[in-house]
Amino acid sequence: MIKKLLLPVILLGIIGSTHAQLIEPKEKFTHADTLRGSLTPLRTCYDINYYHLDVKVNIDQKFISGSNLFKFTATQDFTKLQFDLFANLNVDKVVYKGKTLPVTREGNAVFVTFPQTITNGSRDEFKVYYSGNPTIAKNAPWDGGLVFQKDSLGKPWVATACEGVGASIWWPNKDHLSDEVDSMMISISVPKGLKDVSNGRLRKVTALKDGYTRFDWFVANPINNYDVAANIGDYTHFSDSYDGEKGKLTLDYWVLPASLTKAKKQFGENVKPMLKAFEHWFGPYPFYQDGYKLVETPHLGMEHQSATAYGNHYLNGYLGYDMSGTGWGLKWDYIIVHESGHEWFGNNITGKDLADMWIHESFTCYSESLFIEDNWGKKAGQEYNKGLRAGISNDSPIVGVYNVNKEGSGDMYPKGAVLLNMVRTIINDDEKWRTILRGLNSTFYHQTVTYDQVVNYINEQSGKNLLPIFDQYLHYKTLPTLEFAMKDGKLLSRWIADAHGFTMPVQVRVKGGEYKFITPTTHFTPVDVDSATKDNIEVDTFNYYIGILKD
Repeated sequence: MIKKLLLPVILLGIIGSTHAQLIEPKEKFTHADTLRGSLTPLRTCYDINYYHLDVKVNIDQKFISGSNLFKFTATQDFTKLQFDLFANLNVDKVVYKGKTLPVTREGNAVFVTFPQTITNGSRDEFKVYYSGNPTIAKNAPWDGGLVFQKDSLGKPWVATACEGVGASIWWPNKDHLSDEVDSMMISISVPKGLKDVSNGRLRKVTALKDGYTRFDWFVANPINNYDVAANIGDYTHFSDSYDGEKGKLTLDYWVLPASLTKAKKQFGENVKPMLKAFEHWFGPYPFYQDGYKLVETPHLGMEHQSATAYGNHYLNGYLGYDMSGTGWGLKWDYIIVHESGHEWFGNNITGKDLADMWIHESFTCYSESLFIEDNWGKKAGQEYNKGLRAGISNDSPIVGVYNVNKEGSGDMYPKGAVLLNMVRTIINDDEKWRTILRGLNSTFYHQTVTYDQVVNYINEQSGKNLLPIFDQYLHYKTLPTLEFAMKDGKLLSRWIADAHGFTMPVQVRVKGGEYKFITPTTHFTPVDVDSATKDNIEVDTFNYYIGILKD
């Protein structure tokens, strides 16, 4: 997803006072939050294998109706399970082996009781029929729901966007990030004359007797729920291909007819350079079977797997704005690059809990600077990365609250990207860093992951103790402060930080000299740089986002 556009904040300086931690009121969570965000036995008792979502969209009435087939494997013996569907949508019936099952609801959580025990290891299925007027998104993609608009010719233009709030805002599913369905059929029926574009590959188009047309799209790879998308409009299609690391990748573009000329130019200039850069840094595009698509949408954009939503009006930058303030952000289309970066981080590697949304957004925001580096050089990429600091608020921790579907601070975008550049600087071996990024995508290929899995992998592969660094920048809102002091004519330094046992190598130099790594702890130790004093010591603030205090 993309962050909301905020005017840059000019950082006048970061001193020791930034370290003061304010006491903030703790957010209160409800039973509904727990039902949505936690893995109870009623959710862990079954593993989703396959969905067939079959939905008719009545655009005039803003009404949807249809069904979703759940095919699953039991992970234990059970007679009752939970799936999810927002309370404003009606569960018409749940059918199992030809019979209607009893259903109860607690808000957006739906509970189904089976007539006999479903035994551990067995494969089974049930179908949910549902209908209603779905939530209308007021400000997609930042709030969830359906977007009902018209294109420039007055024809209907409809899209879904539901990251964060969850896919159950428009279709029934096991709405928890930890369980991605292995494969899926998405069947969307729309009024005659319109097309639906969803994830994966188009299998079939069927003219229905009621004046609707059904589009069947098959997703061959695991997909997280919020990525599942319907995009309805008077689309036109053009295509291309890319010779990538795993062979020929199909490129399919679905845009409004009035946008065709602009789209061919903008997509042609951005997509292949993006794929080249990201396959270099992250490994092969993770969804060759399902192809790569860009779909023009009435909202700004979203990382819908193999069907990236695009609404940047064919402008470079973020709606023509440079997020970094450096000029580098105006040389490429932000939505194409950022949302496509999520194919690796967010779609290939998916956090198990929304609290770890930083795994999606920090790496993807960082990918922007790697795209720049691949096209205009390392210094350009790092300049862009440093410029992103203007958007950091340091308002709350980047890691959210677990088990209640609560992500952390929006700093997960720029501050997370800056953190990853610091980690790269500390590793001080660009090829090793590239190997780590590619290794993440191969080791956790098509998997859901935890904070510990990602951080421990980077820590182990780097051969450096990075755990307290990730802890400080992700679990605390304040920056670590590097304090210098003179004692008996000798320069000393220490870190002031929240993370237990914090230590971080940092590059310093005497003015005019070469940078050298020192590794301060939370206790004053001598600075091993010849002739260094408080007055002439310089810290690499180009690559390090820290506080500096000189007593």
